[in-house]
Amino acid sequence: MTRILAVDDSPSMRDMVRIALTSAGFDVTSASDGQEALDLARQSGFDLVLSDVNMPVMDGIQLIRALRAESAYRHTPILMLTTEAGPDRKKEGKDAGATGWIVKPFDPAQLVATMHRVLR
Repeated sequence: MTRILAVDDSPSMRDMVRIALTSAGFDVTSASDGQEALDLARQSGFDLVLSDVNMPVMDGIQLIRALRAESAYRHTPILMLTTEAGPDRKKEGKDAGATGWIVKPFDPAQLVATMHRVLR
């Protein structure tokens, strides 16, 4: 089963992502900020990381950089799921190593389709 790490400081957003992805057959682990996600990623392997950008403790861009520094996550798809849609922020994410960018609010079916496309 494909393991996804979903990171967002909003409990309701984590729930929406978890419901959308588990109903599509993914195994989803949630984290509330980048540091918690990094700790979980170091303890257990994930096939894809889906993260918000703006979070306390460690934001999504810092998380990408930290994950890309880990040999186990150099080539793992990392998608940003955020309200941030500006070209400068997207470039910052891409430069840090983000695989893609999804803007909130998201359509659950489109999210699932994106997961399948990126995981091929």
